[in-house]
Amino acid sequence: MTDIAQHVRGDRDRIFSQLKKLVSFNSVHGDPELKDQTQGASEWVKDALTEAGFAVEAIETTDGSVALVSEKTAESAAPTVLLYSHYDVVPAGDHAEWDSDPFTLTERTAADGSTRWFGRGAADCKGNLAMHLAALRALEANGGAGVNLKVLVEGSEEKGGEGLSQLIADRPELFAADAILIADAGNAAVGQPTLVTSLRGGAQITVTVDTLRAPVHSGQFGGAAPDAVKALMRAIDSLTDETGRTQIDGIDCAAQWDGQGYPAEQFKADAQMLDGTEIMGGEEGAGQVADMVWARPALTVTGFTSTPVDQAVNAVPHTAQANLNLRVPATMDSQEVADAVAEHLKNHVPWGAHIDVDVWDVNRGFSTNPSAAALATLGECLAEAYGSDASSMGMGGSIPLTVELQEAHPDAEIVLFGVEEPKCTIHSANESVDPTEVENIAIAEALFLQRYGK
Repeated sequence: MTDIAQHVRGDRDRIFSQLKKLVSFNSVHGDPELKDQTQGASEWVKDALTEAGFAVEAIETTDGSVALVSEKTAESAAPTVLLYSHYDVVPAGDHAEWDSDPFTLTERTAADGSTRWFGRGAADCKGNLAMHLAALRALEANGGAGVNLKVLVEGSEEKGGEGLSQLIADRPELFAADAILIADAGNAAVGQPTLVTSLRGGAQITVTVDTLRAPVHSGQFGGAAPDAVKALMRAIDSLTDETGRTQIDGIDCAAQWDGQGYPAEQFKADAQMLDGTEIMGGEEGAGQVADMVWARPALTVTGFTSTPVDQAVNAVPHTAQANLNLRVPATMDSQEVADAVAEHLKNHVPWGAHIDVDVWDVNRGFSTNPSAAALATLGECLAEAYGSDASSMGMGGSIPLTVELQEAHPDAEIVLFGVEEPKCTIHSANESVDPTEVENIAIAEALFLQRYGK
């Protein structure tokens, strides 16, 4: 522990340098204008893994992204561990919303006085990739790993990872392992070692409501002619009770989370809630918040279309459309819940309005057993790296890769962890990572790779 920790903590300059180079690539998959950026990122990853002593295969997948699959053998009898990360990112958005260039990794003091590194992908997921590389260097300097190693780094996770999904289906042997460490998550808070044991599944649901053949004058017909926007609002609102809890006809929306709670004040800070706003659900205990975000279905209106405000005219709207993002706990069937939402909306739309509900992009949730060997070992290593016991929590996001790998290799233990704690604000402007999180997670991973299977 001491030698590995000293190596990683003495390696901060190189960690920063590697992450800075990774962040410099605007590697958004699928944008033709950024093809050179995604190619540059994949080539950099290939070179870094080759330098670390891995045999690397660069595979162009069916969605046009490049997956880097690499391997380093210790001994045939040793267990095999697969490390995962991705080098693609979401778009940076409006650069004016950033306090520094999103593609120049910048160290500065955050509002809480801590030192953080800012840049697109600094946490999700290039910070995790830099963490893997730091752990591998620490191992090399301290006797090497006690396992056979594979490293998988893909290039289209943020766009659904369809290419990798097909590769897993076509060549499952590439990903065979006893333990799969997916570094695309993070701790409950900085300095609080955490294993993620549950991921929500979900779906996208597009709802269209029509009430009139065309807009009609609000002075002549308003008050009696059915307003499509109001009809859609009423239908969506029926999915929430007066306290803000989700309610779906025929679905149990009252389950309770049996793991670590989510303190209300911490949640308010993590979610960047405005002063005076209240957590939905009517109660603000740690258990209640955890129930809402990890144990129960949740619906978010992610898009709404009618007449734009700057184009408003005095007319009753004839059509309106919304996109709902559904999140479903791992204990529930995502398709069943999505279908129930669709039926609920059809039954609750008012005034005989015509409604069309399209359910798409359905994905399943994932859960794992925190007492299984790999998770228990990593939990011990996290506790040692941080100096405090590791806990478990759920994560609201979905990672379909977990289910696909589990189906391809049912006996593999899948572990979720990483550097992406809430203050990272991944996918938003001023995304950042705490360098101590990169270091501590790297120490824990290196210890795990020495000890697993012994």
